[in-house]
Amino acid sequence: MTTIPTTPPEDAEKRRAIAPVICYPTDTLPAPDLALYRAARRTARKVGEVLVPPRDAATFTVPAGSFFRISSVEGPQVGDLNLWNAQDLSERFYSGKTRALHGTHLTAGERMWSSFPGMRPIATITEDTLGWYGIDSFGGSVHDVIGTRCDPYTNNLLSGGQYHHCCHSNLTRALADHLGVCPAEAEPHVHDVLNVFMCTGFTRDTGQYFMKASPVRPGDYLEFFAEIDLLGALSACPGGDCSSEHSSDTAACHPLLVEVFTPEAALGGWTPPALNGYDRSHGR
Repeated sequence: MTTIPTTPPEDAEKRRAIAPVICYPTDTLPAPDLALYRAARRTARKVGEVLVPPRDAATFTVPAGSFFRISSVEGPQVGDLNLWNAQDLSERFYSGKTRALHGTHLTAGERMWSSFPGMRPIATITEDTLGWYGIDSFGGSVHDVIGTRCDPYTNNLLSGGQYHHCCHSNLTRALADHLGVCPAEAEPHVHDVLNVFMCTGFTRDTGQYFMKASPVRPGDYLEFFAEIDLLGALSACPGGDCSSEHSSDTAACHPLLVEVFTPEAALGGWTPPALNGYDRSHGR
């Protein structure tokens, strides 16, 4: 068996000093027409709302060409967001590819992309009242696409417990109720999330995923334009503002408000984005 040396080579610093290369340059990525969206938003009227209870989840629907807003209404609270094509649940938010295209955290002007083979924008962030936060001295920022969601399986692995109100289970119950199916049938559709309002990053020394108190205040919101007909599910995380722990019955938790707005004026020549143009032959 070959032994891999653990001592650094003589040119270790030279190797570390090699400049990084961006994996996916986005110069040719189709850009959203924010001016068009914002003009349409000024004519929009509210057509529905859902109040997501603390430590629980709820579903909502948004027609293509409409807007939805997630707001903090009582106190600091983070939320875990899933999005699906309302007509085909196999097309859903793809956090990994969104992260590869836009980075670890999202803000206004960036998009949520769908899973293969659709691979198209399904929602565009149009407004972010936490856009001022940027990246702090710890490397933390808000609205991440790096955390998967708190779940009962990891909780059981680490503690042996049976905690049912983590975000994965919350989303599973909410989707099951919406579809009228059992949790076991709904669960495979639950996927990695956009962590709305959550402040996260990676530690500089060990590279571990960290969370810290969210800077969100009552009245803060993240607003989206629905590029296709969407089914959404949002969990008000049992970690509250995630300043100390998640999957907890002790953290202070608050509801989150989801509001849907439909423009009165037409969106110019806008049409929902087409499915990805790859021919799916895979070289055969």
